Amino acid sequence: MSTSLSHTVDRLVERLTLEQKVAQLGGLNLPDLIRFDPRGGPALAVERVAEQRPHGVGHLSLGWFLGQDAGSLRSALARVQQAVREASPFGIGGLVHFEGVNGFLHASGEQFPTAWAQAATWDPALVRSVARVTAAHMRDLGVHLVFAPVMDISRDPRWGRVHETYGEDPELVAQCAVAYVQGIQGGDETEPGAEILATGKHFLGFGASEGGLNMATTQLGRRTLVDEYAEPFRRAIAEAGLSLVMNSYNDIDGIPAAANRWLLTEFLRGELGFDGLVVSDYESVGMLRTRYRTADSPGAAAAQALTAGLDCELPEACDYPHMVEEVASGRLDEKVIDQAAARVLTIKARVGLVPSFRARLASGRTPGPQPEAVAAAATREAIAERALVLLRNDGTLPFTGTLPRIAVTGPAAAELRIHFGAYTSAAAAEMTAAIRAVRSGEVDGIDPVTFAAPDIVTTPLGQLQPRFEEMARALHPDAHTVLDALEAHRAPVTEVPLGSFTSREPIDAGRVSDLVADTDVVIAVVGERSGRVGGNTAGEGRSSTSPSLPGNQEELVERLAATGKPVVTVVVSGRPLLLERVARASSALLLAPLLGEVAGSAIASVLLGAADPGGRLPATFPRHLGQVPAYHGHRHGSGYDHPTGDTYAYIDLDDQSPLFAFGHGLSYTVFDVELTGDAEVTPEGTVRVPLKVSNTGERDGETVVQLYARDEYASVVRPVRQLLAFQRLALTAGASKELVLEAPLERLCYTGADGRRALEAGAITLMAALSSDDVRCATSVQAPAVPSPR
Repeated sequence: MSTSLSHTVDRLVERLTLEQKVAQLGGLNLPDLIRFDPRGGPALAVERVAEQRPHGVGHLSLGWFLGQDAGSLRSALARVQQAVREASPFGIGGLVHFEGVNGFLHASGEQFPTAWAQAATWDPALVRSVARVTAAHMRDLGVHLVFAPVMDISRDPRWGRVHETYGEDPELVAQCAVAYVQGIQGGDETEPGAEILATGKHFLGFGASEGGLNMATTQLGRRTLVDEYAEPFRRAIAEAGLSLVMNSYNDIDGIPAAANRWLLTEFLRGELGFDGLVVSDYESVGMLRTRYRTADSPGAAAAQALTAGLDCELPEACDYPHMVEEVASGRLDEKVIDQAAARVLTIKARVGLVPSFRARLASGRTPGPQPEAVAAAATREAIAERALVLLRNDGTLPFTGTLPRIAVTGPAAAELRIHFGAYTSAAAAEMTAAIRAVRSGEVDGIDPVTFAAPDIVTTPLGQLQPRFEEMARALHPDAHTVLDALEAHRAPVTEVPLGSFTSREPIDAGRVSDLVADTDVVIAVVGERSGRVGGNTAGEGRSSTSPSLPGNQEELVERLAATGKPVVTVVVSGRPLLLERVARASSALLLAPLLGEVAGSAIASVLLGAADPGGRLPATFPRHLGQVPAYHGHRHGSGYDHPTGDTYAYIDLDDQSPLFAFGHGLSYTVFDVELTGDAEVTPEGTVRVPLKVSNTGERDGETVVQLYARDEYASVVRPVRQLLAFQRLALTAGASKELVLEAPLERLCYTGADGRRALEAGAITLMAALSSDDVRCATSVQAPAVPSPR
């Protein structure tokens, strides 16, 4: 923060009353400004801003409920912003935030394959492109903050939010997160008022909840939190200037993250050097009273959160207004409020909401296409093609030359909705539609008079699924289902309606055999839906005891295989599933990790050989539920891989390895990797490994070269392997390319037995691989001791 900005903000804080400072720390729910007129329908009552927030507004929340198109959203936000300025001291505006995990979360926003799919490309440049398009849309519409990227490391497939993350590995997540923040926030040339700022979430360990349950306690030691789960945040702060951080819902060792001073102040600000704004995940301050029971009053909850380092309460100000009484009673020092208010106003000054700086009001912007938005379609298509992971193939794929007669079956074959994650416009629209259906008495089991929001989440809404499918198609009228796309390619396909997402009714083997009798090969499209409302088996708040294909889909694949026809199974999922039965029955197995509107076309292109499957797994697929959590970078003596000797194993599991390892992915061609010289550590502390990558097959293709490291001896137990660097590259058939994979040695730093982060001197084994279980060559270097900069 510049000296002049700091001085101006400090002076502004001095001029605000206590009530006005507290008002800067809370949000206002934009849906609360909507007035429902039985004759004229919903209308935006901006006069309510002054009525509800007479001392000012910090954030404007839930803006995605305003307007169904860009023009109406832009107009609504501008009207609200003007009302906020008129009601607030010194004309200070309100920060507008939107979700951005899959792009700009609004019906008018560009939607992209989910974060898990982006990670499956192993191409951070594509992640950066997603962020640039998202920032362009936000800037055009009057939005300031994007609540993304999700930096959680996810290693438990029972958790329903895996698809929002970049996977299980700290390095892969860190590189994707850094790219996203850079794409959102841009470079130094951005002027005040033009900035869009990124929010890293969720701090910390949210994806490691006990039992895979959403919001459950996190049973991780401090060393694991600091060295592994904090790595994406550490890197985004140091390398991309991350501006905001959002707390997680979990507790760590009995202290809720929202009230954890070690986490939010000592570690985040002290050790990681973060100097931005910390905002609450929705309702997490109130949860100190209602869920975690560490506070017995709103004032106590507010004081716990603020003194811990949580600057803002979102989505609305429920507990934080009680800080006025806490100060009056002497239980809270007003200086703590001053500090948080200064952080809020600093962010507002950066985005043009403080009049003494160059403000660019949303109403003054000229709407129109942004240069980045033009690249949206190309980015979507590139991600989809490079994210499709070919897990298994006995040579059945690709279909080339004279195409076989194809039977297309499975409940996902003709559905578009299944390809969208829980933070997309398609899923967001379902919540509103479900509420309307409940209010009109259409949903059995929910009283339209007394219902609450959780009822929409927990109640199966099977009768609404056809409507949800229609909504997805209306939002994406040019999108194809898998069946549509195959037909568009003029493939000789026959639709065979078999299988169900919900029913466990046995599938008649004779009927299956009759239906596929006149075909040469079967494509079974199966999976699970991810969303927020009832009927979805993945998504926020939707954990499962066994992450398997729902309904009778596993039986369907086995029945198809029993006919003797080759079965190509396409699995649509945003998390690892238990697929051993399906893999055993399939001639080829293709993972489609929630690719959105371009899913059908991308899948058809890969099946028909027009594109090479380019994805590599961002997470481990366990063989059995009992292996969870299964991840490649486990410590010596734990997990499934024991390079230094035998250890105890599961006595009822013949094969201890995962079904599909982290980084795994097949191609339609063959690649090899070899060393071309000695690895070295430069005087500047960079490890460099010279390699040659060759396409030894008969087709053009792409691969991802992965460099892993193992610290052979240390004062604390280290991982059996650690991803250090990677590079995606394309090679024509028979071609080779020399490259050097390199990374700073500080990426291998860890918290030693003395409590300090560093890399101790010693031998480091370096492994060049095509997946974590497919090492092609290895060497070693002697590393010097390296202190950690953070």
